[in-house]
Amino acid sequence: MVTGTEVLTGRIADRNGPWLADRLLELGVELAHITICGDRPRDIEAQLRFLAGEGVDLIITSGGLGPTADDLTVDTVARFCGRDVVLDTALEARIADILKPMMARYTGPGAPDFATVRAANRKQAMVPAGATVLEPVGTAPGVVVPGSPTVVVLPGPPRELQPMWHKAIATAEVRQAIAGRTRYEQQTVRMFGLPESGLADTLRHAQEAIADFLRLEITTCLRRGELEIVTRYEPDAAATYGQLLALLRERHARAIFSEDGSRIDDLVAVQLAGRWIATAESCTAGLLAGRLADPPGASAYLAGGVVSYANDAKVDLLGVDAALIAEHGAVSEPVAEAMAAGALRRFAADTAVAITGIAGPGGGTPDKPVGTVCFCVALGDGRLLTRTTRLPGERADVRERSTTVAMHLLHRALSTA
Repeated sequence: MVTGTEVLTGRIADRNGPWLADRLLELGVELAHITICGDRPRDIEAQLRFLAGEGVDLIITSGGLGPTADDLTVDTVARFCGRDVVLDTALEARIADILKPMMARYTGPGAPDFATVRAANRKQAMVPAGATVLEPVGTAPGVVVPGSPTVVVLPGPPRELQPMWHKAIATAEVRQAIAGRTRYEQQTVRMFGLPESGLADTLRHAQEAIADFLRLEITTCLRRGELEIVTRYEPDAAATYGQLLALLRERHARAIFSEDGSRIDDLVAVQLAGRWIATAESCTAGLLAGRLADPPGASAYLAGGVVSYANDAKVDLLGVDAALIAEHGAVSEPVAEAMAAGALRRFAADTAVAITGIAGPGGGTPDKPVGTVCFCVALGDGRLLTRTTRLPGERADVRERSTTVAMHLLHRALSTA
């Protein structure tokens, strides 16, 4: 149960629900619901009643543990569980110790008075009687209230919730609540270049051809042009999963790029070890360079990039021949190849990726409509991998999908290097 009017109204995206869903899945706990409600006691209590009425063993709440008047989760949970709220003096002292170095940063006229701040934060030391306190990561402690169902109350900020979750699942109350869970294995296969309809046909065939297929819980997701197939099963159904994997390999070997859950960014990061890569981007505004810089240790192989929308920028910064642009147009395979060659030279790199396209809106022609994007991967030994594709969607979709296509072309080029 995610609380917070700012989440309910969409001003802040819910990051806790999906994160906790993954952690529960890893534990073999069946997730029944994720609910979102505002900071109103009546609504919070209604959600608690609904979840308890569904017969769940465990309710997890996030948010509403701050010192302000609208942080009401603990009081509402206590009332729902039929428990009084009491002051934990030892916890109050620990919160004060956390506040002291934080308050030391505020000096001069108008600086908040420590006693006033401590009094406001005393609210965070009020906990349901008999609850287990989870030590604060920020200033807000969490609590585990035993019962049927057991309720785990966690803070809203992900940087506080995530470390505290590991403390919560170590408590005797939570271990008892999830004691009857089924332990599952989970495997993830990732594909690129296969439409969902193609995978759907294969899964229909698998249901007919593989005995005990229904023992596999399969979830598919299309994201940035990639297909993610997550399969969960009990350990004694491993052979059934093996048959499914063999069928996927048989039908879609060219599309499969990962069988162990590795993402394309992870695979490319490994392939680029010992290399020096540069980017030349038009229409993606440096997003590819940013994506290449994300994996750990990326600074060891990312030399830099050029973002060149204007034709003059392509000529001046990358050395693209103006006559080439005039003849073929800025969005063309010859210009993509020249941009990649220019990035190799400019950064003294051994690997380069160029992207030039029309993300829209406007700017397209009948021959080159919005979504037309040309790619080139150039290696220092002279090998080129050049492609043109038409990508669907709005500007943001085209730009994001373009970086994914570029990563897969880079992966393919480096796989044969």
